Amino acid sequence: MAIIFLCVISFFLEMVPGVGSLYISAFQFDPGSILTKPWTLVTYIFLHNGIWHLFFNMLVLYFFGTALERRVGNKQLLGIFFTAGILSAIGYTFLSRPIFNIYPGPMIGASGAIYGVFAALTVLEPNIKVYVYFIPMRLKHALVLFALFDFLMVNSSDMIAHTAHLSGLFVGLYMGFRMKKIHEKYMRSRYDGRW
Repeated sequence: MAIIFLCVISFFLEMVPGVGSLYISAFQFDPGSILTKPWTLVTYIFLHNGIWHLFFNMLVLYFFGTALERRVGNKQLLGIFFTAGILSAIGYTFLSRPIFNIYPGPMIGASGAIYGVFAALTVLEPNIKVYVYFIPMRLKHALVLFALFDFLMVNSSDMIAHTAHLSGLFVGLYMGFRMKKIHEKYMRSRYDGRW
């Protein structure tokens, strides 16, 4: 997937001495600069805070992204990924303070966008078997588990943008249900057309 390739290249640019800090500063998302640096609503997705952040995000994106791509195609996958990524940053900006009393600081990572892919896939294929920390479960149960974890951890001091995760998740659910409804309507019209 091209997204994974871009994230890996971006990560290596972050590691370049003397350049990495400037690169991160130019492309990370900062809610206070949303109007002056609007491109960061997209570019922050390609930045990651360390090798493990990158590795786990890309691992999840590879499995869920390829599964969703097989069902909806590359164009729809990219639409879900980037819409969830952008709206998770906006949700993080405007929901953190009024709802959870959290001051939103700078943010990097593809997690919100990946949550959108995860949620959309769950709507379309809720009973796929996945492993969460080596425990087998249905995809729908995994989504509930991760959503609950993020909700409970919103006010923690773990430096993770849980509000962005939840925003991406709800965007993915909305887009997944919308696609499912359109598909069902199309299938009904084909069936009705036979009679």
